Amino acid sequence: MYATVGDRLIVRSNRVGGPVRDGEILQVRHADGSPPYVVRWSDNGHETVFFPGPDAEVHHFQDGLAPDPGDDAG
Repeated sequence: MYATVGDRLIVRSNRVGGPVRDGEILQVRHADGSPPYVVRWSDNGHETVFFPGPDAEVHHFQDGLAPDPGDDAG
């Protein structure tokens, strides 16, 4: 997994019907874009250092448009 500042981090629940959590990547701590990331979560505005697991995906920010976190095509 690799990311840059401004990308969206999407974390899907491992439970059927569970919540989808998303946040903006504010800081990438490694030059190669690997985790951990500093993320501001959209549901509560908190900023945390996050080590993504297998239930997480990065939606890359391109051309000023980021995909909708609920959009499975992104």
